[in-house]
Amino acid sequence: MGTAKQLVSVGLLLPIPQSPVARKRNSRLNFVRLTLQSTAIRAALSIDEIPPNALRQARESGLSSCGFSLGVDLGLSRTGLALSKGFSFRPLTVLELRGQKLEVRLIDIAQKQEVDEFIIGLPLSSDGKETPQSNKVRSVAGRLAVRAAEKGWRVYLQEEYGTSTQAMSRMIDMGLSKSARQGKLDAYAAVMVLERYFSASGEGIELVLPKQLELQNKLRKASSMEDEFDS
Repeated sequence: MGTAKQLVSVGLLLPIPQSPVARKRNSRLNFVRLTLQSTAIRAALSIDEIPPNALRQARESGLSSCGFSLGVDLGLSRTGLALSKGFSFRPLTVLELRGQKLEVRLIDIAQKQEVDEFIIGLPLSSDGKETPQSNKVRSVAGRLAVRAAEKGWRVYLQEEYGTSTQAMSRMIDMGLSKSARQGKLDAYAAVMVLERYFSASGEGIELVLPKQLELQNKLRKASSMEDEFDS
């Protein structure tokens, strides 16, 4: 017997030589197939499939809490934090950290406060356009989304235009002194972000997804478990 027949008789298949045109066509088909698979997974992870706590509350009347939310007001040098438990909002703290140290600290605080989502204020212009600060916030939100997804937590962006002004007015109405207002402005701005987010029932917010598909699947699984617990 010839060599080819011997190989076939023991169950081995030899690859059929392909022309350069055929190899290029098959490569494109494989790329399209993988792209469609990736797009299908990403498209499935929508606000409807992974609803924020504000939307969960709106859907289920009388529900006091669907998880705790951490409001984040990112600044150039300071980051204000606020906490929402149910329908209660309160300023939490102001961090003077940046980069990786800030991200690690946010995860640590979220774990201690039993938070399952981050609501990060997205700075836009008065006409709703992106600003240079918007890009910086998006970068931080993207990195934080990776760390959060590892624990099954979600990261959302909430438009925050005017929240600092609202925060200052709130503190003045509360009778806080000038020195107290300066130290707490960022935390109260984070409160305004949370209030805006819940008052709109999560409408218009942006879900920040990690690029890793395994982390996206972890978010999907965590969200489905929450739905089973609520039902």
